[in-house]
Amino acid sequence: MQLILFSKPGCHLCEGLQSKLEEIMQTGNFPSLQLEVRDITTRDDWFQAYEYEVPVLFLAKGDNLQPIPRPSPRATVSNLQHMLQKYL
Repeated sequence: MQLILFSKPGCHLCEGLQSKLEEIMQTGNFPSLQLEVRDITTRDDWFQAYEYEVPVLFLAKGDNLQPIPRPSPRATVSNLQHMLQKYL
């Protein structure tokens, strides 16, 4: 399975969420989970869809993308980890 984070350069919310997700990945609690960060400025369709919404997080199971609600920027790594467990 894969987490897909739609982000853009200079987005502090995106950077914070990415940092927390990377920390979770390093714990090894989700060994089959990978993180892919997609820069919305590299594709017009992503930019149009998420320009005012980033960060946007999806769980990819095969070809199926399941949206994950955006966590609060104040959420701790532990809070985020518990939230992800609900979707896995």
